[in-house]
Amino acid sequence: MDLAADALLLDMDGTLVDSTSSVVRCWTTWMTEYGLTAADFARIFTHGRTAAEIIQDVLPAERLADGGLAAALHRIEELELTDTEGTVALPGVAALLGSLPADRWAVVTSATRALAEMRLKAAGLSAPLLVAADDVTLGKPDPEPFLLAAVRLGVDPARCVVVEDAPAGLAAARAAGMRSIAVTTTHTAAQLTADAVVDGLHRVWATPVPGSLRVRVDL
Repeated sequence: MDLAADALLLDMDGTLVDSTSSVVRCWTTWMTEYGLTAADFARIFTHGRTAAEIIQDVLPAERLADGGLAAALHRIEELELTDTEGTVALPGVAALLGSLPADRWAVVTSATRALAEMRLKAAGLSAPLLVAADDVTLGKPDPEPFLLAAVRLGVDPARCVVVEDAPAGLAAARAAGMRSIAVTTTHTAAQLTADAVVDGLHRVWATPVPGSLRVRVDL
């Protein structure tokens, strides 16, 4: 399958990097400190959403008031910024990113900028343009993060292809009017609605052509 695009917009966790071990360790510690039960575990680990959204789902309103949300956010970021052990680039990522001109791609993540930069560095990666949770008012599944990336790259949203592992990110891509490629690293193919679904970025290649990209997907 071939897709013509002016830019690739790539999610980070579960798409470019595997940070699962760090995420589980940090959120388990956070959950224990906040007195949450095992029943809350599945609700916390929802891929593709910001930490603020997850925290607001699992903590009662009274614990979020009077600076409670800010304190909870500070604590999970503190934990995550000190734990990148086991964070690695997923198969095919280095080759794909190495084939892309710097002005033709961006990382669009629900992580904060500080955390995203640390995880990318831990995985041996860097991004010419990063849109993080700090940059937007609404996170995925709202289209704002992807639309902002398109603006910053100076491309038409309809000419962007999003690469994602999570339903929230794919919903954001659809809302932004963008085509999408899903990778089954954190969800099954049946859970992902995209123009193409593959098991990893080792099945995706990009070739620069004048003014755009040709993206080939090995289905």
